[in-house]
Amino acid sequence: MPQIQCKAMLFDLDGVLIDSTRAVARVWHQWAVEHGFNPDEVIARAHGRPSLTTVSEYLPHADHAAENREVERRELADLEGVVLLPGSAQLLSQLPPDRWTIVTSCTRPLAETRLRAAGLPIPERMITSSDIKNGKPHPEPYLKGASVLGFSAGDCVVVEDVPAGIRAGKASGARVIAFRTTVKDPELLAAGADWLLNNCSGISVAKKDPDLTLTLAGDPPRAT
Repeated sequence: MPQIQCKAMLFDLDGVLIDSTRAVARVWHQWAVEHGFNPDEVIARAHGRPSLTTVSEYLPHADHAAENREVERRELADLEGVVLLPGSAQLLSQLPPDRWTIVTSCTRPLAETRLRAAGLPIPERMITSSDIKNGKPHPEPYLKGASVLGFSAGDCVVVEDVPAGIRAGKASGARVIAFRTTVKDPELLAAGADWLLNNCSGISVAKKDPDLTLTLAGDPPRAT
């Protein structure tokens, strides 16, 4: 089982720590049908990116802020099936509080609502779409996530589940563990993932000081 060292860990939320796939799909399916778009295409493009980005791309001449508020209202109201993914709580409990945070494309209210629904702690310095100008796959979210913890992104390990997030992590200079929770292995590899695992159950903390030493378990644990 390989081991890797880092200063801190930066986690995406949906598809990494919690499973909100069905709720996300329900909201975007309804939105797509209402606007005459292909629901499957919209759902695929919405994963891992700020909802405002998706709205803007599909409705370039609409009131983006108003449309986005309606999407968020529906997401806040639909928490059915929002649950922990395997190993999430256990892994976070092993990490020192100042050595990890969440970097998500959700807004802050939605991220906090989903974390509470799943029973996970809300990091003090979490980065959400409310805190950035450029969403994933731009590196800004992970550069900011590393910065609020006091580290460079190159000293961190990012944990992601979709190509946009993987590309954001790699562009920031971080190494990336990708989970097979949302898309197929070839897409994760094409985006640049360094390791592929099923979920947080494949990561354990072997050492915490001075650096984190992470043990990875999977088949195969390394992507390249």
